[in-house]
Amino acid sequence: MTTVPSHPPALAGRRDGAGFWERVMAWTCSVDHKKLGLMYIGCGLVFFLVGGLEASVMRLQLARANSDLISPETYNQLFTMHGTTMVFLVGMPVLLGFGNYLVPLMIGARDMAFPRLNAFGFWLFIFGGLLLYFSYLGADGLYGAGVAPDVGWFAYAPLTSRTFSRGNPTDYWILGIMVSGFGSMTTAINFMATIICMRCPGMKLMRMPLLVWMMLVVAFLVLVAIPILTAAQAMLLFDRQLGAHFFNPEVMGSALLWQHLFWFFGHPEVYILILPAFGFVSEIMPVFSRKVIFGYPLMIAATVGIGIISLGVWAHHMFAVGLGPVLDSFFTASTFLISVPTGIKIFNWLGTMWGGKLEFTTPMLFVTGFVAMFLIGGLTGIMLATVPFDWQLSDSYFVVGHFHYVLFGGTIFGIFGAIFYWFPKATGRMLSDRMGKITFWLMFIGFTLTFMPMHISGVLGMPRRIYTYELDRGLEIWNFISSIGVPVQAAGILLLIWNIFRSLRKGRIAGPDPWNAWTLEWATSSPPPEWNFDRIPTVTSARPLWDAKNPENPDAHYV
Repeated sequence: MTTVPSHPPALAGRRDGAGFWERVMAWTCSVDHKKLGLMYIGCGLVFFLVGGLEASVMRLQLARANSDLISPETYNQLFTMHGTTMVFLVGMPVLLGFGNYLVPLMIGARDMAFPRLNAFGFWLFIFGGLLLYFSYLGADGLYGAGVAPDVGWFAYAPLTSRTFSRGNPTDYWILGIMVSGFGSMTTAINFMATIICMRCPGMKLMRMPLLVWMMLVVAFLVLVAIPILTAAQAMLLFDRQLGAHFFNPEVMGSALLWQHLFWFFGHPEVYILILPAFGFVSEIMPVFSRKVIFGYPLMIAATVGIGIISLGVWAHHMFAVGLGPVLDSFFTASTFLISVPTGIKIFNWLGTMWGGKLEFTTPMLFVTGFVAMFLIGGLTGIMLATVPFDWQLSDSYFVVGHFHYVLFGGTIFGIFGAIFYWFPKATGRMLSDRMGKITFWLMFIGFTLTFMPMHISGVLGMPRRIYTYELDRGLEIWNFISSIGVPVQAAGILLLIWNIFRSLRKGRIAGPDPWNAWTLEWATSSPPPEWNFDRIPTVTSARPLWDAKNPENPDAHYV
């Protein structure tokens, strides 16, 4: 790796104000991709705590049969807000935040292509999230409806019509997600422009870090899927406020139209959430295996394949509505097909670890946990792609266990691994590895206790989306075990929070490259300066730092 002079002296002397309010304004008015990325991650983690609290109350309600801890109305509101929060206000912003922070650094750029548009997208996300939660303050409405949306995060018609959802909580849900969706679309445009146009000299497409490839495919999926959801929500708003009948079957509308539009967004959304986590694994695992990623070109091909195929599998969420044998067969086949590039990734990760000098630091523990969790979630997904099996278990807790293994065991474990891995870069200090390993085991054990029994209770007949169940049906023990896992996970999350706050004050100084890593973000100081690089890098391979550290024998760093 060589460099060419490109130092921006106009930025060299910039400092945030010393006073509290000056520092607040320096962050809130910033267009620096690193500050925006950290604000995305921080706000997403705050919503994660809120969504986790909502889930905890639901699990307390379901810990025993015939419980009356909360009312059915309250349960439906918590159920809706939990799902909406975790998908739209946790998963997407946290992952987009990591992309915001890392993509320009990884490709040797000074910032995103459109810094002001980047800030605009972040504030749209914040405003959309607050608008959704303002329903708790102002959504009581003319009809005395509940104070929060109660239609599920999927908002199936005709449940969302004025007849069944009176007042304005559902309107808050529609508008909040629409506003956040516009923010996500602006960020996706920014990612595509940045990755395509602003790579440093020598960084060809086939030399980009895999996380950058993942974010490029994610940006494409966001620009395809989010507009479909936005259009569907606009139609729903017209139905509710202007008397349109897009989803009213009594007036030539179709309730299934909403499902098609929603799940055309909803299944690419799964990959919008999981592909960045794939990228985290693909960057972290080689570093702690001391090997280059196994099958780099094949990993890129698998990523692009997942992005394309994911647009053709949405209706496997709708097998139970009676699509007919032709459509059922098509969507079964497409679901089986998408498991092929996904399986390629898993085998490539295992190939990366095989024969490597493995170092099980906290980031490595979380990404190997990710692989195990996602493998289980993927296998149960293949089971549900079989139509007769899906007919039996579509509305059971088996599905709840399946998608939590994918989205919690997958995405959240990937995020936690990324936090431990890139925290030194963002702050200049190391998180405690000892506390990190305890956090991992608390999360792993608590997660398994919570979600593995759901597969069993689902097979036994536990329906999802209900607030209670009858005694003496063999379900109480499995629900009780699931509820026991919640405080174990909570302990892990609280330990992580303490670890972060403690390390910000007393953590060991990290230095620019504490992991002996291979990508460009570790070539600059920790934390990086506002302009990222004193000299714009020029790269000659896909592992520029390892080449630069030992130009005569770059293999010495990873064999």
